[in-house]
Amino acid sequence: MRRMLGVALGVLGALALAASLAPSTPIAQAPLAAADAPVATQPIPTDIATPAPTLAPDAAPAGLAAATALPDGWRVSVPRLGIDLPLRDGDLARDIADQATPVNAAFRLPGSASPGTAGNLYVYAHARTGMFLSLWSARPGDIVQLASPGGAILTYVVTEVAPRVAVTDIRYLLPTSEERLTLQTSTGPHIGDPRFVVVAMPQRR
Repeated sequence: MRRMLGVALGVLGALALAASLAPSTPIAQAPLAAADAPVATQPIPTDIATPAPTLAPDAAPAGLAAATALPDGWRVSVPRLGIDLPLRDGDLARDIADQATPVNAAFRLPGSASPGTAGNLYVYAHARTGMFLSLWSARPGDIVQLASPGGAILTYVVTEVAPRVAVTDIRYLLPTSEERLTLQTSTGPHIGDPRFVVVAMPQRR
């Protein structure tokens, strides 16, 4: 069971969330030391074939069970970084097999937690200007907000910034028992390029 889950999540991490989220024109910034800074390159070639992975129902733990569909109207924002995007449900066939993740929105990884509930809510978006490119400048203490369709605000605080996560490293994709928000974007257009991951925990009231 564990091995099957690891293989499925590894494919998901390596193909879907690294290859399909290519950076475009970068904004001017210096978020990281030169040795750690992601490199923005050309868009992903359209001829890279990546099969859609499957998560067998008996292999996925409860945290990766089919989640309730996300209603229209959710938004994710990081005020200091100028990020403010609609938050929608991702689509494995579209985002992985077809490598056609839409622009101008962020997406919840199918099967990850719902906003405001226990578990790991995993959100990804392109590393493009006006999207998640400025996530490269994230730092611990930054505020991340999820706004519900009804106007309620869920506030999180960044606790970890991992600028170069290998595509074989699936720990950030795994379910958690505690509420957590994980944001991810790419550092380059190729399947082997590291992922940029930011972890945020609910703000204590």
